[in-house]
Amino acid sequence: FEQLLDYCEIMSEAPKKRTFRKYFYRGVDLDKLLEMSLEQLSPLFTSRIRRRLKRGLKRGHEALLRKLRKAKKNTQIGEKPAVVKTHLRDMVIIPEMTGSMVGVYNGKIYNTVEIKPEMIGHYLGEFSLTYKPVRHGRPGIGATKSSRFIPLR
Repeated sequence: FEQLLDYCEIMSEAPKKRTFRKYFYRGVDLDKLLEMSLEQLSPLFTSRIRRRLKRGLKRGHEALLRKLRKAKKNTQIGEKPAVVKTHLRDMVIIPEMTGSMVGVYNGKIYNTVEIKPEMIGHYLGEFSLTYKPVRHGRPGIGATKSSRFIPLR
């Protein structure tokens, strides 16, 4: 019984470490994804993205990747990299981009998007809405037949 009490005391003193869930994309963990080349990655993606990677990245997409690498390299440890602004809403998020900050243009402003591992295989444009979602409230004037009889102040 005393051994049990000693064990309980030891366990209560030890700080509890928070364990994070390891991220997997289609059965491959993030560390291995980062080591893979685009040719090795392409079988993991959907057919539309596979076709895109097979045909090669365009010059603008390559330039964005270069800017993201540079921004990541120039940051201090523990800080977020500088935001890289882009109009390339059709850029596919690849594992190399994780942890970067991208300003994605929505037609009016640049929405800052922090790229997380869960976003791999999606497009940048999916995270920067081009419209303001409808907020349904009370009906306005002329919305119904009965609203004609409501006096305007």
